[in-house]
Amino acid sequence: MQDKLIKAVARNGNVRIYALRSTNLVEKARLQHDLWPTSLAAMGRLLSVTVMMASMLKEEDHSIIVQLNGGGPIGTCMVQAYGNGQVKGFVGDNEIYLKYNESNKLAVGLAVGNQGYLQVTKDMKMKDKFTGQVALQTGEIGDDFAYYFAVSEQTPSVVSLGVLVDTDYSCKASGGLLIQLMPNALEEDIVAVEEVVKHLQPISSLIEEGKSLEDIVTSLFNDAEILESKQVGWHCDCSKDRFKGALSTLKEEDLIQMIEEDHQAEVKCEYCNTKYIISEEELKFILGFKRSCLK
Repeated sequence: MQDKLIKAVARNGNVRIYALRSTNLVEKARLQHDLWPTSLAAMGRLLSVTVMMASMLKEEDHSIIVQLNGGGPIGTCMVQAYGNGQVKGFVGDNEIYLKYNESNKLAVGLAVGNQGYLQVTKDMKMKDKFTGQVALQTGEIGDDFAYYFAVSEQTPSVVSLGVLVDTDYSCKASGGLLIQLMPNALEEDIVAVEEVVKHLQPISSLIEEGKSLEDIVTSLFNDAEILESKQVGWHCDCSKDRFKGALSTLKEEDLIQMIEEDHQAEVKCEYCNTKYIISEEELKFILGFKRSCLK
């Protein structure tokens, strides 16, 4: 079943809902980064919520970059998602496998930590980017984004994120659900959302059971109206030319050192782990171009 995202409204437009199936893209992330179970769960949750946030952008080439670091062993995690549904990301440490003793569940909160920050940057191709930052609350990611929406965007939100990891450590099911109260919401709308939350099942379990996103949303709000449905997927737009451009910003002496000592440069994309070899001839061309620009 393909990954996709749907957007819906309910209760006369006073409630907005995003529902996401992200199993395939999270599995792709696992393969790209060789993620261990808890690293996979953290990465999957972050990928899912960022995709849902990016779907709020007006243009397909606009993007959202999310970065968090809670002081836990997983380190800094970063995800970038575009309005067209494409997403990429990485975690600081891909080899984290921690569980909570009492529940035997993957300990995402312990891996991420809660002594740090969650930063969201919106790139809408304007001169300035919008950046909001809040303190991490639990490190479980869903709770932290609910706090971000409340504090930074003044939008009361329910954020449900889930990743089921199979016995072979692959991604068995992954998804997200975002329910938001709109500015004109009435007290009865708030009560209705609270009632939904009381009976809310884990989104990953619903996806594992084969439930469609449409069925999930209409089971929560029987008057839900589906506004949009689109495919989402893992995609990294890195290229050798982009890295060559980055090398051109280095100091002359650094380029000369690469040419004379290493005779090449090896660079790696953090988002997808793809490695690129920049040859000695290419480095010499970059150096020559840099010198010509300085004349």
